[in-house]
Amino acid sequence: MNTTKLRTLAYDSADDMMFGSAVSPVTCGLGVTIGGGQVLPEVNFTLPAISIEDDTISEVRDQYRRMVSGILERAVQLDTEAIVLEFEHLFELTQNPRWGAEITSDIKEVMTQERQAHGLRSALRVTVADIREQVRPPLMRRGPQLEQMLESFDACAKAGADILSIESTGGKELFDKAVIEGDVESVTFSMGMLACIDMAFLWPLITDIARRNNVVSGGDTDCAHSNTTMQLAHQMYLPKTLAAVVRAMGAVRSLVAYEGGAVGPAKDCGYENPVIKAITGAPISMEGKSSACAHSSPMGNIAASVCDLWSNESVQNVKLLGGYAPEVSAEMLIYDCRLMNQAIEGGNPRALRDLYVASDRNRDPQALLLDPEVCYRMAEIIVDEDDDYKRTLAAANFACETIEEATTCGELTLEPRERTWLSRIENELAELAGDHNGARERIFERYGEVYLPEEYGLD
Repeated sequence: MNTTKLRTLAYDSADDMMFGSAVSPVTCGLGVTIGGGQVLPEVNFTLPAISIEDDTISEVRDQYRRMVSGILERAVQLDTEAIVLEFEHLFELTQNPRWGAEITSDIKEVMTQERQAHGLRSALRVTVADIREQVRPPLMRRGPQLEQMLESFDACAKAGADILSIESTGGKELFDKAVIEGDVESVTFSMGMLACIDMAFLWPLITDIARRNNVVSGGDTDCAHSNTTMQLAHQMYLPKTLAAVVRAMGAVRSLVAYEGGAVGPAKDCGYENPVIKAITGAPISMEGKSSACAHSSPMGNIAASVCDLWSNESVQNVKLLGGYAPEVSAEMLIYDCRLMNQAIEGGNPRALRDLYVASDRNRDPQALLLDPEVCYRMAEIIVDEDDDYKRTLAAANFACETIEEATTCGELTLEPRERTWLSRIENELAELAGDHNGARERIFERYGEVYLPEEYGLD
């Protein structure tokens, strides 16, 4: 598939990047503009533990209707003008495209009713599951899993989706093994080659479906690689410095979605999204402190610094004292957005943005890389290269240099274990050349059984 490399930035400086405002806002759904001057809540919700099958699909559909009704009713009670909902498929809902489409239709019906009854503007993001990884080694370009995914995108677009997204998994089969073994060369190859190649294959297909159905080709997120590493680092299984470097690499593969036609809003769990915004000007969704219901992270405030949608990641439909968890999450997001929008209306959003940054920046190397200044410089380095593998190496080296500088000047404190790992990563990256051919041969000798080169056009 053909993609066009982006070689310039959308902003003149990092100081121009702000929450609630994007160079290229997106209008969709029932009267919603994203990135047009306000931060909007994006509520992600999912089922409690339940089997999804023919005998239970009616109950599943009813649960989704109740979740959406509760979220939107809470939004109306809190005088919210606009909201975005994300229906993130469980695997079964993509494997059976009819089910995913039926639930999409159910959700949109409730949203339309609230628009007519209370004037609430809303838009629906549908995130189709990447079910290709269920088969190992996965078939990335052929087979029933890919066919079901594409059918599901099309069916959901026809059923009422306004934004199409996915958390694609290209290269994950190699990455999972390489990152656990601390194999920097193979991690780089899995993200700078395999993941980027798969993105360039997949996103023109998604964009074509979106255009044919007159909906928005949203964006991807590097959940498969970067968020996996972030959580393993949080549990002390992997170093935080490695997680930070992997996140920088992830910005390159996520950018390929936009080179393949995506326009945003970028999906919430892509902590690399500020880099994407700097390059493309597309609006971005982010998650932070309000995503603690799904997972912990060291970036609870700084993640909000340039967001256009503010999300809770995902929450199960369980009963809390304040109501069911999705509607409680919606309330927390609404208040967060209200504060950001008040700062915008008051004419001084930069003060709040800078507080978000300062509160997290120097506490963790992963948070450091979310500083808008750092993201902007990383974006400059990425677009200066015209090859994804070279871009990935450049982003990784920049991440190491940034962490090293912050440590040297005393802004960031690293434990001895983390300093050792940073030096190791730097040394291993220094041995990698911009030409990936030698790496490809070495990696196939070590991991040839876990991935199929022909599924990435490398046969």
